[in-house]
This record gives sequence, structure tokens and C-alpha cells, in this order.
Amino acid sequence: MKITGNTILITGGGSGIGRGLAEAFHALGNHVIVAGRRKQALDQTIAANPGMASVTLDIEDPANIRSFADHLTKHCPAMNVLINNAGIMRAEKLQAQQNDLADAEAIIATNLLGPIRLIAALLPLLQKQPYSAIMNVSSGLAFVPMAPTPTYCATKAAIHSYTQSLRYQLRASTTEVIELVPPYVATDLMNGASDPRAMPLDKFIAEVMEILKTQPAASEICVENVKPLRFAAEGGHYDSVFRGLNDRMANDHR
Repeated sequence: MKITGNTILITGGGSGIGRGLAEAFHALGNHVIVAGRRKQALDQTIAANPGMASVTLDIEDPANIRSFADHLTKHCPAMNVLINNAGIMRAEKLQAQQNDLADAEAIIATNLLGPIRLIAALLPLLQKQPYSAIMNVSSGLAFVPMAPTPTYCATKAAIHSYTQSLRYQLRASTTEVIELVPPYVATDLMNGASDPRAMPLDKFIAEVMEILKTQPAASEICVENVKPLRFAAEGGHYDSVFRGLNDRMANDHR
């Protein structure tokens, strides 16, 4: 991925990994636009980073995605990089779910349908550019699921699969397709910010940017901390990694 000279849209850019990526790309001189539902978080992010822009976006709402894409196409015609980072993670007790499955449906709408809809809406603009890129943020849990968050893990596995198909379909175009696979990072997602077992956000962002800088042709970005999950199946360790992850989670909640 080309890491300078871009106009970059980052969803979920007001906090966590999205804000970390936004600030790192902004520091390299890119024009960065952060998008998300929480205006206060967006305002805080751009106040701390003069020159950065923000636009509110409800990634669950198909009509809002279409109007957002129309606005961006009209007012930011040079936008050439889309980073699909927005996501929600909720614990689900599958034997005690409500009939409406509200949590599962919200997770699917945000984590899976949102990126698919936004890519469809913005791909015509991206393909007009001499160079463009789509980065989809999946998770190490796409490869080894954490049982208390089944729908979250399923959406991230789907994003991994979707990204591979998208990359193949766009292989002859000027649009590069990249997958970022985070490990457990210290963010507000599921209250991980204060967990000493989580990878510090600043170290995660620094390692990601170093990979992008030194491996510009990489299609999948994996920091060292996520490799035990990402390559558990290939290494023949899937069952033991799955048990270790989920037994630990079960012990934590006793």
C-alpha cells in the first residue's frame, strides 16, 4: 500500500484502532477523514489533529451510507483510500437470547453489511483514481473464534473471506485490497483498554505502519502478536489454541 499522498477515509476513526491509524497516516502528510456515529469522539480527534476532517456516518443504515457516499463523492473527489474499521463486539449467551436477536443483528449490520455497502457505494469513486486502496479490518478471532462473542467472530471471518474475493475481482484494476488482522489490542472494545494482556495500541499502530512501509506489496497485515491465532490452522495447532483461548475466558468469568 502506498502510505503517502493519499486522501483516506477511516470508519470508526474517532477512537481505538481507527483513531490510531488516522493519526499515523495524518502524521505522514495524508489528508485523513474520520467517520463514525459519535460526533463527540470525531470532534475530539480532529481537534487534536489540525487539518484532519470528520463526517458523521451511521454504518448500520443503508440510506445513510448512500447519502454519505454521495456527499463524499461530491465534496472529496480525490478520496482514494477506504479503511473499513468500524465495528462492535458484544458478548452473547446463546442459550438465553431474546427472540429479536438484536445484538447479533446489530453486529452483522455494523461489522459485515456496513463495509460491504460502503465498498459498493464508494468503489466507483475509488476506481476513478490513478491509484486506490481498500483496507478491511478483520481480527485474529476470524481464524480462532472466542466463544463468548460468536457473532463478532463470525462477521470477522466473513470479512476475511469477502476481502479475498474482492481482491481477486479487482486484481486487474488500480484498486489494491488489503486486510489488517489485529490481535487483542488495548481499546474500548469490550473494555480491553485496561487489560494488561492486550497489546498496547501505540505499539500495534507502530508495528502496522512499519509493515506497510517496509512491505508495500503486502496484502495481509499481521503483527507478531496475532500470528498464533492467524496461523493456528496452518500450523496444526487449531484445537489447542481454541481450547486455550476459550478455557482461559471461561476461567476469567468464574
